[in-house]
Amino acid sequence: MRTELISIPTDTIPLDGAFYEPDGGATAGAVLLFHGNTMNFYVGAPRFMPPVLTRLGFACLAFNRRGHDILTTRSSRAAEGGAFQFTREAIADNRRAAEWLAARGFPAPVVIGHSNGGMLGVRHVVDHPRTPALVLLSAGRGGERAGVASGTERLFAVDRLEELTARARELVDAGRGRELMFMPGWWYVISAESFLDRIKTVPDTIALAPKIRCPVLCIRGDKEDVDRYPAEEFQRAAGGPCTVEIVPNCDHFYNGRENTLAEIVSSWLAATLGLRRN
Repeated sequence: MRTELISIPTDTIPLDGAFYEPDGGATAGAVLLFHGNTMNFYVGAPRFMPPVLTRLGFACLAFNRRGHDILTTRSSRAAEGGAFQFTREAIADNRRAAEWLAARGFPAPVVIGHSNGGMLGVRHVVDHPRTPALVLLSAGRGGERAGVASGTERLFAVDRLEELTARARELVDAGRGRELMFMPGWWYVISAESFLDRIKTVPDTIALAPKIRCPVLCIRGDKEDVDRYPAEEFQRAAGGPCTVEIVPNCDHFYNGRENTLAEIVSSWLAATLGLRRN
């Protein structure tokens, strides 16, 4: 495959990424890869999936949303990254990436989203009904329960949601919305205004599921919390065909199970879209 580093402009920070094409050109269309929360285009599924997908004939675009990593800098000392993210910007970033692909001749790409990227992927597919297929890799539940601790992962505010929500509101009301707060759970540090945005605006995947008409593949590792990553519940609510796969001996990041995951996804896409596997 051929790999091209790309940059997609936005109204603020550009989206950096990589565009992968099969050596003989794309014959199956394209895939948009949405990374997980505070991750980026060069780790996890956006890194290990393109070599497999290009063998199926897909061009692939993996890119950083403005909310990539936890904290980062670019060509200055101004702080950027996931600690400052807003859902509206993430949705806009995915739309811009889709527009970039459309300008390359791929107006209706398959969408593959991991974790928070899966929740955003559901919102994207509702807004882009020509999407031929959607793959949700450990997509979260989202909605109003997005900030509530569940399971054993000790995410976000854990048992301090009320306390930290009050602190975030206090900072925003004082005009200090970009001030950072430490959190007891992953992802550890966040701005006050992003904290409040997170608990109110994350897409509700189950509520949106009936609007999804294209075929969907939902994957979860068997070590993941069923309530936080509700693949079976999404399947029951989906407005179209939905397949669920539970990967044995597998965590949220597919560590050591990358090849298994790639095989499941590529086999399903080939069967669903009628593609010949090389």
